[in-house]
Amino acid sequence: MTRTSSKPLMLIALLTASFVINLDTTLVNVALPTLSLELDTSTAELQWVVDAYNLVFAALLLTSGSLSDRFGRKGMLMAGLLVFGVAGFVGGYANSPGELIAARAVMGLGAAMTFPGTLALLTGAFTSRKERALSIGLWGATAGVAIALGPIVGGFLLQHYSWASTFYVLGPVSLAVIALVALFVPKERNPAPHRLDYLGLVLSGGFMGLLVYTIIEAPNNGWASATSLAGFVGSVILLIAFIVSERRADEPMLDVRLFKDMRFSAASAAVTIAFFTLLGFIFLITQYFQFIRGYSALSTGVHLLPVAISVAVGSTLGTRLAVRVGTKAIVTAGLALQAIFYFWVAGTLSPTLGYEIIAVQMVVYGLGMGLTSAPATESIMGAVAADKAGVGSAINDSTRLLGGTLGVAVIGSVYATLYDSRLTSALPPLPSALTDLAHQSVGAAFGVSSQFAAGRPAMAQAVHQAASDAFHDGLSLGCVVAGLVAVAGALLAGAFLPAQPPQQPEPDDAAHLADTTGHREAAVR
Repeated sequence: MTRTSSKPLMLIALLTASFVINLDTTLVNVALPTLSLELDTSTAELQWVVDAYNLVFAALLLTSGSLSDRFGRKGMLMAGLLVFGVAGFVGGYANSPGELIAARAVMGLGAAMTFPGTLALLTGAFTSRKERALSIGLWGATAGVAIALGPIVGGFLLQHYSWASTFYVLGPVSLAVIALVALFVPKERNPAPHRLDYLGLVLSGGFMGLLVYTIIEAPNNGWASATSLAGFVGSVILLIAFIVSERRADEPMLDVRLFKDMRFSAASAAVTIAFFTLLGFIFLITQYFQFIRGYSALSTGVHLLPVAISVAVGSTLGTRLAVRVGTKAIVTAGLALQAIFYFWVAGTLSPTLGYEIIAVQMVVYGLGMGLTSAPATESIMGAVAADKAGVGSAINDSTRLLGGTLGVAVIGSVYATLYDSRLTSALPPLPSALTDLAHQSVGAAFGVSSQFAAGRPAMAQAVHQAASDAFHDGLSLGCVVAGLVAVAGALLAGAFLPAQPPQQPEPDDAAHLADTTGHREAAVR
């Protein structure tokens, strides 16, 4: 345990580590158009530049969390930052899409090794509920700000340097964070080392990896295709095998009975839904800003600042309010705000809508996101035994990643389906090659429009208008779907999430207990 005087420095070090990993979630995305030109990258290859990272990250989170509980969270975190930074730096020298995709996969490994330790070490050092709520609120605020700042940092680097700079920068930044962690984060003591649950490690990685891969590929293969159905069935089989294995193991990596505690399971569902809407929101709004409003990558990031600021405010206030008035009320309110945002956007968004209205809408969304994710995370970590904090953190992180992947896949599919349908009925007669190109994306359709601008302005306007209207319709329906998911989440949180945890011993007394029993106590509604 760290001394009180060193806790602020420890907090800064761990929040910085979390910030770097979260920043990369959206940092690389703004470089994708440039990559498609300079590395001659296909659409499928661009998708895997993003998805290779997410796939490895998701597949190895539980494994990394369990290993960090066994061998030490600080060491695992520092090793992960090193892997992440070196892979990112090497990725900047890639000369082909395959090399870049491989680098991104290794970066996903580094992220999986790093991320669980940030939250587990925080909850191990800040033991009283008020301290834990504050630290987790700041952790959640850091994550939200980093995701929103990614496009700003990436846009700035692309504006002044090459695409490779978005990768090079991760090397020295990671080394600096490693130094902070080495200096200010004490090595934790694990009073009860566990034997490794090898079968659990394999089954959990297989389940998460296959599920995320199937979700990533489902929009291309078709959600009801034989390939997708086989992937989902295989994921269920692996999940059942994992549950059976964990129930039979003498020292399981995850006590699956923990999911009977609504503080854990209902909060995990809330986090999944919150990140479903967050990544779905970023997927939609960045296209709207860049294609419909004509903002550059850097300008898009700047215009997303209201989200970053309000997520930070909502996260820090949310955990404090949860201590006072109850997690149930705050998380339910947060999900309700997200639903309000999506329905509001679906009913008002247009190419001419004033940015001041959009900014207010984003503030509503950001507050809702902060009020949901941070208090729910505090609930999850409060339900987990101290010696399993790494696995508990990995579960929380897995729900974030799974929710975000689902959000992009589902909302993206809804949007793309309606965009394609509307464009088919509204597009004027064009050569088949140009028609196919216009159906690829709204950006490609605007490119087709520009080809007619000089000689056939009426045709150019017709193509542009058809694509803009199709995009708007797809965006609106995507927002309605996200809003309905948020409503369902609010209802579930209101029905099942406990208001407050059971009464805990004072921190000084709790330090003498050999086993943290919070997750075994009955949940208080």
